[in-house]
Amino acid sequence: MKARTVATRLPTLLLGTALALAAGASAQDLGRYSEDGLRAELAGIADVESAVLVPMRDGVGLSTNIWRPKGATGPLPTVLWKTPYNEHTPRGTTARLAIEAVRHGYAFIVQNERGRYFSQGKYQILGYPQTDGYDALSWIAEQPWSNGKVGTVGCSSSAEWQLALAAMNHPAHAAMVPMAAGAGIGKVGPFREQGNFYTGGVPRTLFAVWMYGVDNPLRAELPQDLSGPMRARVAQYNDLDASKPRVDWQKHIRHLPYAQLLSSLGEPPGTFESMIGRGPADPFWEQGGLYHDSMGWGVPALWFNSWYDVSIGPNMALFNHARTVNSDPEASANQYVVIGPNPHCQFWQLGKDYKVGDRDMGDASFPVGEQIWAFFDRWLKGQPKAFPASTPHVRYFTMGANRWQSDVQWPPKAATPVRMYLRSGGNANSMYGDGRLSFEAPAAGEPQDAYRYDPTNPVQTIGGGDCCNGGLVTAGAFDQRPIEARHDVLVYTSEPLEQPLEVSGFVDAVLQVSSSAKDTDFALKLVDVAPDGTAWIIGDTMLRARYRDGYATPAPMQSGQVYALKPTPITTSIQFGKGHRIRVEVTSSNFPKFARNLNTGGANESEDAPVVADNAVHHSADAASYIELPVVKH
Repeated sequence: MKARTVATRLPTLLLGTALALAAGASAQDLGRYSEDGLRAELAGIADVESAVLVPMRDGVGLSTNIWRPKGATGPLPTVLWKTPYNEHTPRGTTARLAIEAVRHGYAFIVQNERGRYFSQGKYQILGYPQTDGYDALSWIAEQPWSNGKVGTVGCSSSAEWQLALAAMNHPAHAAMVPMAAGAGIGKVGPFREQGNFYTGGVPRTLFAVWMYGVDNPLRAELPQDLSGPMRARVAQYNDLDASKPRVDWQKHIRHLPYAQLLSSLGEPPGTFESMIGRGPADPFWEQGGLYHDSMGWGVPALWFNSWYDVSIGPNMALFNHARTVNSDPEASANQYVVIGPNPHCQFWQLGKDYKVGDRDMGDASFPVGEQIWAFFDRWLKGQPKAFPASTPHVRYFTMGANRWQSDVQWPPKAATPVRMYLRSGGNANSMYGDGRLSFEAPAAGEPQDAYRYDPTNPVQTIGGGDCCNGGLVTAGAFDQRPIEARHDVLVYTSEPLEQPLEVSGFVDAVLQVSSSAKDTDFALKLVDVAPDGTAWIIGDTMLRARYRDGYATPAPMQSGQVYALKPTPITTSIQFGKGHRIRVEVTSSNFPKFARNLNTGGANESEDAPVVADNAVHHSADAASYIELPVVKH
């Protein structure tokens, strides 16, 4: 009886939703309505062309949906969302953006990358941005309803393809809003992550898990000669969305060799297998769609990044690069960034009483949609007052202080490097040891801290920046004490702070290390310890020791020899409060976020026989280990 009552009321509820939307519900309100209600609103305000095959230069057609304000003939500015995901039927963020775009007088386009769903051709990560992306812009600009100006928008994969396209400086590419775009970056500054495949030369497991869901070498396709009207008809009831067998990733991620993680499931060879054998400096990375800092930059951009995302460091390094590259002075002068406390792509969730992981961030509200359309209005409609030039180039949320701040640059202009040294009496093992973090440099002869790293018993990942990993890791701020109790984790903690200390920028580190192994990893973590002992993760980094002299020149370690390691920076904005303590953890694994080093010194990802390594961190006067904090004094 109850089921019948709910079923009877459902059409009425949907009708009420549609009426509320048609009456002009705010962008914030859109997030509270059902998917059916959003689609009903879009159908009521827009004319749509479905499953249009937009031709690329090689004859491949990309399936494209186009929404224009009902009855509008042009000229219209256009916003393009390009995606490898099943978003032809608008849902969630794409549905809300489509509605907002049409309400603001824009055409809104969702286009599938080649090799995905109704698009023809063979899939490649990022969808050939410098060819397919360029051709899509050319096609849009040539349409009779177009004003010749296109803005690109999207989060994650829908942002990453925009980066290499920005280097092309297409005359129609008037503005871009890349959100959480780190996996589109090959090399920038000190970061050589090749699209989040690595951190410090260590493979990130999210890539394999993500590829299992997205890469589909043996996919179903529609007949090539199907007519346009029939394609649109089929799109109403068949989306070609493959559903792969479920995988227990918590168990399967331990499979060795790591290179066979997907093939051991019975998957056909695909993108993961073509990439896992490369090193971080392989020239082949430059043949795909990744952006490298040898390229120029030609498009004004409003970036959205976040502290608990998978690649905040490369994102901010690329923002700085785009502001300084000389290929297009107007573009370089018009780069703006917003950095929130959220995990990957959760910008629209920012609001009052916001929590990231288990940590309260207070009021993190930010007018995301309002800023996006103001930015597009400036560049696609020629309305400079919509997004004034006086807008701060950098707006960032400082955790701990729980407030938004602004600056002219990143790191903030007032940031000054302050060095803190890893110190101990030789027993920094676990949070119960004698490790300390000190502003004073160590004396001669200070003893090393040693621990044993066993790849079969790796240190568990708890939070931090991550995404897209099948539930292996939940991104955000979580208490690190469960792993700080381990003997194979070195813990260095400062005295309680007498005054708040703001750290905003790139946190650098130097570790003086040795090992019994030919190769091993060193993982470093920055932690904020509250007065009650809660140890909140702020950020982490990692370096595979073989790459200590550069990714292009891997070299084995000699047993017992001390080497200086400089992992890529941690990037954050955190106020360590009065009475809080600053903590650094060092160990040799961070699993399952990162693939394990088996310590052999060989082709790690193709091996399955781990060995135990005896590792040490040194911190005497002539071999000091330290972190360098960008401290902002107010």
